Amino acid sequence: MNIYQVEAFTDKVFKGNPAAVCPLEKWISADLMQAIAEENNLSETVFFVKNGNSFDIKWFTPTCEIDLCGHATLAAAHIIFNELNYKEKQLIFNSKSGKLTVTKASDWYTLNFPSEEISAIETPELLKQALNVPILKSFKGNGKLLIELENETVIKNLKPTFNLLAQIETNMIIVTSKGDDVDFVSRVFAPNLGINEDPVTGSAHTLLIPYWTKKLHKTKLEAVQLSKRTGYLKCEYLNDRVEMSGQAVTYLNGQLII
Repeated sequence: MNIYQVEAFTDKVFKGNPAAVCPLEKWISADLMQAIAEENNLSETVFFVKNGNSFDIKWFTPTCEIDLCGHATLAAAHIIFNELNYKEKQLIFNSKSGKLTVTKASDWYTLNFPSEEISAIETPELLKQALNVPILKSFKGNGKLLIELENETVIKNLKPTFNLLAQIETNMIIVTSKGDDVDFVSRVFAPNLGINEDPVTGSAHTLLIPYWTKKLHKTKLEAVQLSKRTGYLKCEYLNDRVEMSGQAVTYLNGQLII
């Protein structure tokens, strides 16, 4: 089985978010995909199978299968376009989250994903303890919490207590603020998915883009995820859809011997 590792939402190795990409001729068992993802020990391993003019896609963290992943979708598209010689400018993925498209223009890839709305909530007490910084507002999405903090410096310096975050019943905790040099910044924590901090998270931006569009009154936005590896995204709000554009670079290619 061929395997690639791609840095997504960056044009430099050792930056962005690494994903393992495994093109398949036909589906293997979910147990084997999970074992490969655990062995890779990256935030995502993505598998896909060609299906006519589109591709069926699945994503696995080291501990579970998930319904949507942005950076691994970008990584898969990068491999399909560059290693598998896909000739069209746009490709279609069929996923648990519906139809997803990726369009290539030069060395940029634009992901078109469903947008996600959020509702305001009282900040959970455990979250206040885990973050230990002033919280401006808290919101709930589908298995995600969105937390607005004071500014970029607070986001950058945040040192959450992960064993407390892991006790909160949610898959993903997204902290965000207005950016100093871009429209907004964020960090993403997902200890319940086996990922303490995810370097660059496309699926988090399905909430972040609608939120900051409404707050800043603009539909085209620039964003940086302020993990240690960092990642840069160009974003656009399209009502029930969002677009995220990023770059990608291949770090390795090889074969799994199973």
